[in-house]
Amino acid sequence: MIGAKILLVDDEVIFTENMAKLLTNRDYRVTAVNSGDAAIKALEEENFDVVVLDLKMPGMDGITTLEEIKKLGLFTETLILTGHGAIDTALEAIKLGAYDYLTKPCEIDELVAKIEDAWSKKDDLEKKDIQDKIHKVVESPRSAFNVFSKDKRKK
Repeated sequence: MIGAKILLVDDEVIFTENMAKLLTNRDYRVTAVNSGDAAIKALEEENFDVVVLDLKMPGMDGITTLEEIKKLGLFTETLILTGHGAIDTALEAIKLGAYDYLTKPCEIDELVAKIEDAWSKKDDLEKKDIQDKIHKVVESPRSAFNVFSKDKRKK
C-alpha cells in the first residue's frame, strides 16, 4: 500500500535528503524542498496529504509559509518541526491551523505516527466536505449547477 504524499520543507538540505529517504523507505511519496517559497510553488502545482514544515528558515519562515498554505485553502495538514527553544512559535503555528508539532531532532517512528494521524484527519475533512456538497445537491439540485441566474428569471 502506498502511503501519504508528503511535502518536506526544511532549509537544511542534508536533513531533507535523509528524512526523504527514511520516509520513502516506509512507502511514502516524498517531495523535499528547501524554502517556504518552494513549498508554496509545489503546493500550487500538486496535491499533498501532509506538509512537514520547519519553522526556522531564511527568507519565508515557517509561520509565514503556514499562513500562505492556509490561504490556498487546500485539504492538506501541516506538521511543524521546531528546535527545542521555539515551542512558543510552534504553539503559535497550531493556533494558525497546523495539525501538530515535533521538536528536532525527532525519531522517524514519532514522525511517521504524526504523519499518519495528520493524514487521517485530512481524509476525514475531505470526506466531510464531499458529504456536505452531496447534501447540498440533494437538497437543492439547481443551486449546485446555477441553472438559472437572477437576471434570466427577471426576463
